Amino acid sequence: MNPHIVLYDNECPLCTFQMKMLSWMDWSNALALLPLSDPKAAQIAPHLTREDLLEAIHCVTPEGRIYRGARALRFVGLRLPLMVPLSLFLWIPGVIQVAEIAYRWISRNRLILSRLFGCKGACSILPKREREQDKLA
Repeated sequence: MNPHIVLYDNECPLCTFQMKMLSWMDWSNALALLPLSDPKAAQIAPHLTREDLLEAIHCVTPEGRIYRGARALRFVGLRLPLMVPLSLFLWIPGVIQVAEIAYRWISRNRLILSRLFGCKGACSILPKREREQDKLA
């Protein structure tokens, strides 16, 4: 089975923490997490600019469909048992639009939020889960 590839900003402590969390919740190995600093990221989504990729998380399906921002989180969440309730909530009409607005605000302020929540130091408490599919993405 080909995993869905999640592209994320590995220079952002908040984004890195979120990917650590996703890796531990991905019990069925449905996802491959690929940092933007990896040259493969540009190959997987060649029509997206680096600025596009830095603005939001992206999930690329094996079929080539790309989900971005809150829609990517909703898509990914349906594949992770612990996130299914949140993902289903995001399918209620109108909720995804509000989630996208909140996501854009968080994305624009993620470095400030990282410092505010201590993600640089405190987020290092959660160990990274070494997974084979992340190396193959």
